[in-house]
Amino acid sequence: MSFYLSHSAEETISIGETIGNSIKPGDIIALKGNLAAGKTTITKGIARALGIKEDITSPTYTLVSEYYGSIPLYHMDMYRIESVEEFELLGIEHLIFGNGLSVIEWSERIEEYLPDEHIEIDIQRQEDGSRQITVKGLVV
Repeated sequence: MSFYLSHSAEETISIGETIGNSIKPGDIIALKGNLAAGKTTITKGIARALGIKEDITSPTYTLVSEYYGSIPLYHMDMYRIESVEEFELLGIEHLIFGNGLSVIEWSERIEEYLPDEHIEIDIQRQEDGSRQITVKGLVV
């Protein structure tokens, strides 16, 4: 388990880049944290590590955004998903279990669907505005 403390969006992106440099094809990252905790911000850093030049935005309304770098990045947002059954109806399992990197915001909504071996990143906003970032399942 690794712990980080971020005091700015740029620091969070840098932490994401460090994480992104340690991932491999087929990895699944489950992002956890309250609204505006920094889930999309850390994904920007992960994308940077993969050589992705596109602007990374929250896929809240599209549910899945695909980006292509050294490996494909499938950025998913399960905020509007009510159940695993609803998730299964989307038909995107092949992305999660494929050869790209799946980064899933609000992953707790489909937690029972995720394999035991996945990376978990928990981002908690502190009273002073900083972010406590905990990474489980990945050595960075």
